[in-house]
Amino acid sequence: MNLYQPECIWSLGATLGEGPVWHPEDKALYFVDIKQRAIHRCAEDGSRRQSWTVPSEVGFALPMHGGDFVCGLPGRIERFSFETGELTTIQELETELPGNRLNDGYVDRHGALWFGSMDNAEVAPSGSLFRLSASEGLQHKDGGYVITNGPCVSPDGRTFYHTDTLEKTIYAFDIDDGGNLSNKRVFVRIEDGGYPDGTAVDADGALWVGLFAGGRIERYAASGQLLDTVAMPCSNITKVAFGGADLRTVFVTTARKGLTEEELSREPLAGGVFSFRVATPGQLQHLYLPE
Repeated sequence: MNLYQPECIWSLGATLGEGPVWHPEDKALYFVDIKQRAIHRCAEDGSRRQSWTVPSEVGFALPMHGGDFVCGLPGRIERFSFETGELTTIQELETELPGNRLNDGYVDRHGALWFGSMDNAEVAPSGSLFRLSASEGLQHKDGGYVITNGPCVSPDGRTFYHTDTLEKTIYAFDIDDGGNLSNKRVFVRIEDGGYPDGTAVDADGALWVGLFAGGRIERYAASGQLLDTVAMPCSNITKVAFGGADLRTVFVTTARKGLTEEELSREPLAGGVFSFRVATPGQLQHLYLPE
């Protein structure tokens, strides 16, 4: 496969495909379809496909110690067993905000879970950024977002990134070993078409972001300089993740949500999962530590 040449590995037509994550032990890619309440799994080449349905919209599904996955459902964090299909509640939150749901998530090097909430109607700034860890429990870290996205951390563990999708802004924070955030600042604003969605940081410290309604992926240096652009064959790019044996395969989730019938006819692969090869590997996937 040539560098930066996207190939569709699963044309499943997801309504809102999101949250790709590579599990090195399983040698499998996991991702969700939020609106279809589904968790999917496949091999690096798109084969060995499996799917599970959960009771409500699932914003993310990330690996945890013990073999299960930690999932974000509206108002709660759940432990999901692929063996039994059972969900076990880990943490309830935002019970006073029934219109919210959980969105993008990330596990840091300390085994803590970072995730955001958002207004499911995508109107009210009721979304917040949270951190959940065994030692500190649930912590509210930031707020005032309509759509939260893309929590991730630089390879040196010193810079935290978080996205305000509707404001077209990716923020950077200083972060310490205790997960404390400070010095919130604008990392980059997307001036051209599209809205910044999920992000990932590679081993060089460059940030990759999918542009929803933008038909592309962009790669930024730690300085905020645009380094590369990868054109995609559909409009709604939701998130990227690094995987494969050498962490040099980039997986991309996309969405059909919001596209008209005419647009869908022009984008038959919308909602599919794509991959392409890159020169710089990503970072290892960390596992959530529940206790």
